[in-house]
Amino acid sequence: MYGPLPIPVGSAHRNGYLARPDESGRVPTVLVLPDLDGMRSMEKDLCRRLARRGFAALSIDIYGKRGDGLDLYNELSDDQALYVIEELHQYLVSDDVVWNVSDDVGILSSDVGGRFALIKAATRDWVRSLVLCYAPLTGDEEREHQVADYLDHLPVPVLGLYGADDDLIDSSTVDEAQRRNEHGQWLLYEGVGHGFLDIDGEKFDQASADDAMARIVAFFEATLPKPEIEDLG
Repeated sequence: MYGPLPIPVGSAHRNGYLARPDESGRVPTVLVLPDLDGMRSMEKDLCRRLARRGFAALSIDIYGKRGDGLDLYNELSDDQALYVIEELHQYLVSDDVVWNVSDDVGILSSDVGGRFALIKAATRDWVRSLVLCYAPLTGDEEREHQVADYLDHLPVPVLGLYGADDDLIDSSTVDEAQRRNEHGQWLLYEGVGHGFLDIDGEKFDQASADDAMARIVAFFEATLPKPEIEDLG
């Protein structure tokens, strides 16, 4: 079961996307936070993949409008983005949702969406586990929040997936993240660049994407609450 879903944010709605198993009962939920270009086919594909493995997956267009990705990111403050994610979680735990098994969720995020996800994971107890896919760990000195400040304060399991040949993220920063977040698992795929999960992108790498997806599913299976499926006979 999948399709677009308007998400209430403040007094308006943002474009959202939901995929979940076609079963009766309640299942663990993963919030899928988009990259620099906002919610598009990659996030929807990830949602559907997770739904096929027994999770509900919910994404949202953080930027709320279309345009050049970098320009929209620069226009959007960290606090505005964090507010949208908070509203997404508030919708998830509202009376309108009957398929979510717990208030605690996982977050799967890519690129700059990972910045916002990491900050949420460090500051909100409803984040149970966190997957970061090629999220920048430096270069945000002009933003309200610097991700590196939160690396030592992540109280949840973390899976970081990066390309060793990423021309936007120095692999040494991933090594530093592993040092500062010892209970997390930070992996580098050799010969792989930025955006290797994006099936529509120039840097898509099938082997790495397949391995990453298997790791993501196993990680959420191990860290999120178990489903409560109803047997309707």
